[in-house]
Amino acid sequence: MSSPFGAGGHDWFIKCYPNGVPGGAGNHMSLFLMHDSHAKTGDATAAYKMSILDKALKPSCTKFEHERHFRGDGWGWTEFMGLQDLDRDKYLVEDCLSILCDVITADGLRAAAEQPPPPPPFDLRGLQLVEAIWNRETADVTIHLGDGETIAAHRWVLEARSPVLKADLALASNNATADHLRLLVNDMDADVYKSLLRFIYTDSQPPELETASPKNVERPLYAADRFQLEKLKLLCVEGLCKKIDASSVAAALALAERHGCPTLREACWQFLVKNTPTHEQPISTNVF
Repeated sequence: MSSPFGAGGHDWFIKCYPNGVPGGAGNHMSLFLMHDSHAKTGDATAAYKMSILDKALKPSCTKFEHERHFRGDGWGWTEFMGLQDLDRDKYLVEDCLSILCDVITADGLRAAAEQPPPPPPFDLRGLQLVEAIWNRETADVTIHLGDGETIAAHRWVLEARSPVLKADLALASNNATADHLRLLVNDMDADVYKSLLRFIYTDSQPPELETASPKNVERPLYAADRFQLEKLKLLCVEGLCKKIDASSVAAALALAERHGCPTLREACWQFLVKNTPTHEQPISTNVF
């Protein structure tokens, strides 16, 4: 039994049977989410998932559950993971097993479905800034990419759009001996950075977002996260949320975890819990 934890205004704990529930086959570990505050908070409706973590604390075996109604009892899986798959060397640290549990109550599920509005656009109407990106005569910043290519840019635009670039330029200014600044970017391809700059200057959607597959969106999402471009990040997330299906949900969920996108994460979760077969059964607290 885990220690109690709070989620959605209710208290919960995890009940684990390392060798399966009493009277079961005994060849699977059983896991259940128990509602621990019914006397204080009343009934709860929640969706949840559980993951077995390896020694590096990375999720390995993960299962999702539809919304369930808790009345002081528990829901879960009698056959969460086969004992033959529970490798001690992979999962146990000092004979302890780490389990990650995410719980979202009904209010949280409704809130997650409501995506926040995008920030207002950066108004550059009337300025020929697309052409200015490539105009080395007026640019006062040179960006050196890892593949050797250089791109000209304008400090005031970069600073107005990205707090990360503003900090990088301030640091470069402290170390510079001339008015023209030099930035080094080693972790991004030239085509991605050019697409990023085009968005910075014009607010135009990168072409990779037209299909919104995780493979195509991965690089602009990384760039948006890297330089704290929240509108671009929202565009990436919005496109991915609209295209979630069985072939893309795993990759989309990985992107959500990697880049801290709770809206995308919950959209993936809701898709999975609605489309994943389960073999759960309710367990009453009087079993324990």
